[in-house]
Amino acid sequence: MVYNEPIFLEPNYKERIWGGTKLKEIFNYPIPSNQTGEAWCISGHSNGPSLIKNGPLKGLSLAEAWNHHRELFAHEKGEEFPLLIKILDSKKDLSVQVHPDDTYAREVEGENYGKTECWYIIDCEEDSEIIFGHHAEDAEELAFMANNGEWNNLLRRVKVKPGDFYYVPSGTIHAIGSGIQILETQQSSDITYRVYDYDRVGQDGKKRELHLEQSLEVTNTPHEDPELSSIRNHYNSLNEEQLIEEEYFSVYKWDLDGVCKDLSLNSYLLISVIEGNGEVATKEGPYKFKKGDHFIVPATVTTFDLLGNASLIVSNSNQNIEQRSHAHVEERVRSLETI
Repeated sequence: MVYNEPIFLEPNYKERIWGGTKLKEIFNYPIPSNQTGEAWCISGHSNGPSLIKNGPLKGLSLAEAWNHHRELFAHEKGEEFPLLIKILDSKKDLSVQVHPDDTYAREVEGENYGKTECWYIIDCEEDSEIIFGHHAEDAEELAFMANNGEWNNLLRRVKVKPGDFYYVPSGTIHAIGSGIQILETQQSSDITYRVYDYDRVGQDGKKRELHLEQSLEVTNTPHEDPELSSIRNHYNSLNEEQLIEEEYFSVYKWDLDGVCKDLSLNSYLLISVIEGNGEVATKEGPYKFKKGDHFIVPATVTTFDLLGNASLIVSNSNQNIEQRSHAHVEERVRSLETI
């Protein structure tokens, strides 16, 4: 299939008891209610697939494109589209939770992927906090403190601000606090084990289910903050910050102010527009994008241009080890050095 244009996607919205209205206020999304917590923006997951908005595949889901047009994704292996890009709005605190790794997900849940994720803080209220890790020294202390409800002593709280980035590997106890909007890049998994939920009740008037046994089995002890080293590059009108490169994905922040020509890639890119607007131009012509848009540049697009004034979160899958680092600007835009 000859496909020389970006693939724009329609988000799939999720109502949550902790959700609010910021997805509409910030991105003008047509949210279904005043308790909308999540927009699954680039998703092939069966619990919330994104629909393609343009081109020959318009109306199909991303999962259908993955299953029947693998050339768009550099013939990457795997039964499911490997990544899931979300934007979350936490009007209230999320439950404290933890996710399993691939092995546990396959052996216990019968799923293809566990869940490693990362967060880019788009905006938040002053003094907002996340829960990131715990203070237990080992599995025995973790179980004792959890079973005895010593949450204030167990849970590790961290203040956040807009522009912060957190890498959350599987096995990390975590929670997004109230008043925060994040862009989340994760493995395509919907497995969540609730550790603690503040004794809240759901819409049925009952306390929501906890998964303490599974949580204790998969939580890493002791907690260790991942070591992150930001790498920055500047190419004419494009500033790039590499936020993370790890086993499952690489994530970058691009700040665009002008024109970048002849970008090239050997795989495919996932792009989310978190601020501003512009155009992505391929052989088929220019395609406008604005704040809140999400699109994929497929592997069949050999070169493309970007122009405008915008901030973008860009990611690629590292599911195939030999394809790692193909999203790095230095590999894609060598021709920019001569502009």
